[in-house]
Amino acid sequence: MALNRALRLRKSSDFQRVRQQGQSTVSRLLILAWTPNNVTSVRIGFVISKRISKSAVQRNYIKRLLGEAIQPALADLPQNYDIVLSARVQVIGVDLFTLRRDITMLLRRAGLLPTLSEKEKAVKDARRSQP
Repeated sequence: MALNRALRLRKSSDFQRVRQQGQSTVSRLLILAWTPNNVTSVRIGFVISKRISKSAVQRNYIKRLLGEAIQPALADLPQNYDIVLSARVQVIGVDLFTLRRDITMLLRRAGLLPTLSEKEKAVKDARRSQP
């Protein structure tokens, strides 16, 4: 399932702003860049250069795979950030599970997702407050 249009970065100027003014962190598969925005929702963009694959079909497949991989994390992301995920050459041939794990790790490292202990603590607190 593709990302909703309202959740996507589309303008080249937005991509440039995130990459130049934002912070970034890297993994073996991806580069994550993020910066606060003036919109009330999170917006996400994907960059897959021609160095990754000359085939547009392959690049679009990777974009769709990245969109699917980030879906589970959308509910937990803060609502006022622009995020750009850039693929590295090693992303070719990687499965969805590996991409999800890599994206989650990068988002936690960036402080955009709560760590496991914080999330577990929030779940326990929610359970205690229920009658």
